[in-house]
Amino acid sequence: MKKFKRIFKILGPGVITGAADDDPSGIATYSQTGAKYGFNLLWTALFMLPMMYVIQEMSARIGIVTGQGIAKNIKQHYSKYLLYFMVSLLVIANVINLGTDLGAMAAAAQLLVPMDTRFLLLSFTLIILFLEIFMPYRQYAKILKWLTLSLFAYILTGLFVQNDWGQLLIESITPKINFTYEYLFLIVGILGTTISPYMMFWQANEEVEEEIKGKLSMNKKGMPRINIKYIGKMRIDTFIGMLFSEVTTWFIIVTTAATLNKNGITDIQTAAQAAQALEPLVQTFPYSGEVARILFALGIIGTGLLAVPIFAGGASYAVCEVFNLNEGLNKKFTQARAFYLIILISTLVGLVINFIGINPMQALVYTAVLNGIISVPLIGMILLITNNKKIMGKYTNGKFTNIIGIITFSVMALAALGIFLTFFNK
Repeated sequence: MKKFKRIFKILGPGVITGAADDDPSGIATYSQTGAKYGFNLLWTALFMLPMMYVIQEMSARIGIVTGQGIAKNIKQHYSKYLLYFMVSLLVIANVINLGTDLGAMAAAAQLLVPMDTRFLLLSFTLIILFLEIFMPYRQYAKILKWLTLSLFAYILTGLFVQNDWGQLLIESITPKINFTYEYLFLIVGILGTTISPYMMFWQANEEVEEEIKGKLSMNKKGMPRINIKYIGKMRIDTFIGMLFSEVTTWFIIVTTAATLNKNGITDIQTAAQAAQALEPLVQTFPYSGEVARILFALGIIGTGLLAVPIFAGGASYAVCEVFNLNEGLNKKFTQARAFYLIILISTLVGLVINFIGINPMQALVYTAVLNGIISVPLIGMILLITNNKKIMGKYTNGKFTNIIGIITFSVMALAALGIFLTFFNK
């Protein structure tokens, strides 16, 4: 029991980031993957775990060692044009992700209440803005993490549905590559919604917030006084968060493959279609279809409420670091007006995206693909920073981290290049 309590105390930014990774965009992309290709892409969950962990560990280590976010480190040690390019990519990705998640939340809420989408969109936007500006995010996240427990419905359904577990094991460890546009498109989407720009910047900034909260004193160079034990706790936190994320990913693909794909639903167009994947779990219940839709809606809304503030907050952190503005969710509105105003503007721009007539479920997958493309240069930048001794001191990357980091960069770059090359031959 004492060991469990010690581990629980370690959990922080890594677990929150891992939970937010299975946001509406992630759920939609993994669901579409299982529906379209069955178990054929199940291997991606296992193979992405070390890549996802290493990228997040590097990002978190940047924040811990330097006491600053990624954007501020780029500003201090690299070209200002590189800074503007990287931050622009992040802001674009975050705002689009934010907007599509809001749209998905509204679509999911319609499964519960037959109200106008515009009203639901506006309601979610106002609620999120109010809570993010006037409630400490850590307290806000603690409440919302209970809603994300509805994601366990996919794990339970995967266990309930009759599967050949030997086949699932083989599919999980055997990569299958099909060099077609549709196949590579979904692989880039899976990579993009798993290894996302917002996660890298967000966790680095949250580690800084943890140091401020812990009142870690600064050394002569103005950097936090940390040791390898502190780094070790971060690594445990990050690994647990990423493991939870990938286990959920695996079960979402299994569940949708065993239900939707096997019943001929290979292209998810609506939230109601996606919700059908959970019906086997509640088939003995009266009104099982309605119960499945409730579980699905709670998962989308819960993860959306958790992730949307991260998108807006991540963009705001980066912009404030560029212009030396007061930043931080640990600060009140009066202490960091510009920080919260950027959050407000980002969220409102994301809201407007929903009025250009895009199907919300399809938009989530396209957003994941965009993240997959944008992540490539950002991963390259993180590798540069974490191998720079002037920045990281004795906490530069080890051999294993560099190998996995370079593999991740290469795989994502080749996959992104692949969809452009195959687009003209589809």
